Amino acid sequence: MGKYQSPLLQKGKDMGIIAFIILGLLAGAIAKALMPGDDPGGWIVTAIIGVAGALLGGFLAGALFGADPMDEFFDISSWLTAIVGSIVLLVIYRLVVDRRGGRALQT
Repeated sequence: MGKYQSPLLQKGKDMGIIAFIILGLLAGAIAKALMPGDDPGGWIVTAIIGVAGALLGGFLAGALFGADPMDEFFDISSWLTAIVGSIVLLVIYRLVVDRRGGRALQT
């Protein structure tokens, strides 16, 4: 059997899964606070978008810059990538819901 272990399950220098979820929840709340206007979803949707945005931000930072920003919970690069990823997903979510008939886009 191989000795491969997922980076999310390693203990030590990498952020644990619970810390990663907390980071995503906080990043989603910050993204919602930074984005003007009303959101079609509540706080549960914001939390899901925050966790998914943290994943997206970490993936994009790794793919585009060769960086590993999700190392530590209190590292500024972890927070920036999670918040930027959350904002991107929040914008996409608003566009999809608004086009589906949720609300008209306001300019």
